[in-house]
Amino acid sequence: MQERRAEPRMLCADLIRVHWTDESGRQREAVANLEDISHSGACLQLDAPVAEDTLLRLEHPKMDLFGRVRYCVFRDTGYFVGIKFEPGYAWSQRRFRPKHLLDPRRLFAPKTSASPPRPNGSARERTH
Repeated sequence: MQERRAEPRMLCADLIRVHWTDESGRQREAVANLEDISHSGACLQLDAPVAEDTLLRLEHPKMDLFGRVRYCVFRDTGYFVGIKFEPGYAWSQRRFRPKHLLDPRRLFAPKTSASPPRPNGSARERTH
């Protein structure tokens, strides 16, 4: 799937409650795993599919965000649902920090002060 976000996504893991109205007009509620998040959107893992363009409310004790479904695909263990936040709603790490949060850019950042590993004095190279 092509990356469409304008800003970097933060990998995360936290449970949030999601509310929406399905295509038949029925009110739905589910617990979702928050997979990643950015200022303008998020990816959730749900047990059931959600139609594109559906308005969702993401509820957590520290935040409420509204967004629209951009995609919904089944992968291995569940449905991955991409959300674009509605105007006026944006994620802020100051307001809500998921339990597990990782900026993947830090994994590939150059090491600044790391020195090369020193050889272990007990392991000597043999020459014959």
